[in-house]
Amino acid sequence: MIHGIFGRPYVDLEKYVDLTALESLDEEICLGLAEVPVDYTGGSHRSMEIMPASRTSEAHVDYGEVIASLDPDAYATFRSLANEPTTYPDRPADATFGEERDHPLSRRQMLWLEYRHGVYFPWKVYLEMIPNRTWEEKSSPDGKEFTRIARTFFPKTIAFVRSLPFAHIGRCNLMGLSSNDHGTAHRDGVPEEKAKVDHFITLCPRGNKRLYLWDEEKKEKIAVRGRAYWFNDSDHHGVDADPFFRYSIRIDGVFRPDFLATLETDLSSS
Repeated sequence: MIHGIFGRPYVDLEKYVDLTALESLDEEICLGLAEVPVDYTGGSHRSMEIMPASRTSEAHVDYGEVIASLDPDAYATFRSLANEPTTYPDRPADATFGEERDHPLSRRQMLWLEYRHGVYFPWKVYLEMIPNRTWEEKSSPDGKEFTRIARTFFPKTIAFVRSLPFAHIGRCNLMGLSSNDHGTAHRDGVPEEKAKVDHFITLCPRGNKRLYLWDEEKKEKIAVRGRAYWFNDSDHHGVDADPFFRYSIRIDGVFRPDFLATLETDLSSS
């Protein structure tokens, strides 16, 4: 089922945030992406068991499953491509690998998993502008700042992000999908274990990324529209494929009390 926010599947923030700068930000972002190194993300949603049961086949080849099945020679190759191979265990069963696991994947490992084993990485453009080690710390500002690369190539974007109605920001990343790729349906948390909805804003400067929420009970999609929105990331969500590149920026933190109060008053009463 869809748990949503304030009794709605998602919150359209277009009338609550001044988005007039998004067109110029789009120019900066596209030029910047042509200049900077990017990573992949996703690729292990099925093995993480965060996909809806009816849609697990859409993950295609999952890197968690691939790594677990590597024979000793192949695992040695995989380990040799790590940024710090000596920190890796002798066997894949003795650790976890990938996003927010014991051993994050290097760019070389991701490409080898894709080229040699056919792993499907949905988001082939992933840029951490404010990096985080774990998901749980994404709303905390402690000891974090925009990276040197972000400050060099995306100054207007950073200024806009800082103008958003957050009391503080703990995470900012850019995620893009290549043409004809889809974002696998998944959820970022378990509703029964998370009493409150995490605060974040997703910006889609072109408004062309077809995000949807997935209702597993009804087996239906709910389209999320707009250039700025907030949804319950404990609900399953994914992105439909399109024949062109699409991207969005997600900013996590804690909303200003006045902004949150305005949303609650407006949306709970209408």
